[in-house]
Amino acid sequence: MNVQPVERANPKLELARQERARRRPRLSAEWLLDGLGFAWLRFVVDLIMLVLAVVAAIVGANAAKVSLDGEMALYAFPLLVVALLYVRGMYKQQLVISILDSIAPVASSISVAAMACLAVVTFADPGARPAGLVARAWLFALVYVGAARILLVSSQRRARARGLLSKATLIVGAGRVGAHVARRLEEHPEYGLRPIGFLDADPRPSLEVVDRRAPVLGAPADLVHVVTDREVEHVILAFSRDRDQTLVPIVRRCDELGLQVSLVPRLYEGINERVALDHLGGLPLLALRAVDPKGWQFDIKHSFDRVASALILAVLSPLLLAVALGVKLSSPGPVMFRQRRVGRDGQVFDILKFRSMRARPKGAGSFSPEEGSAPGGVEGEDRRTPFGRFIRRTALDELPQLLNVVRGEMSLVGPRPERPEFVSLFDDDIDRYGDRHRVKSGITGWAQVNGFRGQTSLADRVEWDNFYIENWSLWLDVKILLLTIVAVVRRPPED
Repeated sequence: MNVQPVERANPKLELARQERARRRPRLSAEWLLDGLGFAWLRFVVDLIMLVLAVVAAIVGANAAKVSLDGEMALYAFPLLVVALLYVRGMYKQQLVISILDSIAPVASSISVAAMACLAVVTFADPGARPAGLVARAWLFALVYVGAARILLVSSQRRARARGLLSKATLIVGAGRVGAHVARRLEEHPEYGLRPIGFLDADPRPSLEVVDRRAPVLGAPADLVHVVTDREVEHVILAFSRDRDQTLVPIVRRCDELGLQVSLVPRLYEGINERVALDHLGGLPLLALRAVDPKGWQFDIKHSFDRVASALILAVLSPLLLAVALGVKLSSPGPVMFRQRRVGRDGQVFDILKFRSMRARPKGAGSFSPEEGSAPGGVEGEDRRTPFGRFIRRTALDELPQLLNVVRGEMSLVGPRPERPEFVSLFDDDIDRYGDRHRVKSGITGWAQVNGFRGQTSLADRVEWDNFYIENWSLWLDVKILLLTIVAVVRRPPED
């Protein structure tokens, strides 16, 4: 097998490095809102907000005539907080920064620093009363740092979504995985990576990779030329037919050119957030830690789901009665809509919803989704009543599924259940479709909060659902529930 060698170091490489250094923005708005500049900006803004929090606490304590014991310890409070945030990796460069995922590290770092200040003052002077002052600094710090981070992250996402911060991205490997990576980046501009093409010495034919849109710009040996010509900023190594011995020098060459490099690992389907990195001498070793959907953690989750659902039903009972009355008065027919669905381990159950449509006319044909799309939403003729449109837009029609949760047929969070006739069809056509039945179905799920509702890509929905199962945690459930509320508020009227 002939393997095209990677171009060795030569004057062209030095010229390319100098050209990239000349083009690289420094101390500009673009540099500050992305990459290393954004990491430094978060650090500086956090420090400023913490100093302001200390000043506000002292001024407020003076105004309220609260003891200023512990004032000297508070001077170290900002530095202690940013040190804790640094240790927790909050100033690293990240592809996408989640506001929700930042809440716990920021809140815990501020809280630990406040407790440390209290402890130091108490040990130094047992008669001191620093609680009032430190509590004010803690509260102001939470508000100031939290608000500043939300503003920064939101600004970065808006700029990326408008294409202002998109980095030209080169993908090594033009096969199915490489094309999937490119499509993901095109669909999510908030990542800030704009795929411009592929490098592959032996690319698969276009008929085998139907969703490959960007062109193949050359082989891995053409890296320096393509990077210089296309002003590439980021390189992603996906699977290709090149041997690893050929790809390793590419990583080194990217490092010499100052490019950021990402890697899609082999066996990526089995890698989750619990993976641990070990070393056998100089050899890295990834320890895979799978989630057990039948383990005790999920037993706790399901018990919590049932208790929480029962409480929510009790609290929302007046609303449920009002919706039921609205359905009854808006059109003839039953209040509840029942439909057979497939849940955990292939168990079939009746899902409950408030009826939002008129009865289907006799003789109406059955619905068949388009190839590659999931069923859902308005299937065929739009039979929604005016009141039905309202309860679907506000997701009030889904509330009876809390009864499914109480009965143990569903969970609050999980993959959405599908009808038996479609499950048997999708099992044969969609890779890993059946894996989603490892857990109980949910009222809401990771795919839904990421936009895969109704007649959207079925393969993408399966990918997100399996990601949820493999990376499950209690915090992920909480995050999905919070994002569900945001999605319902933002849902357009025609949805």
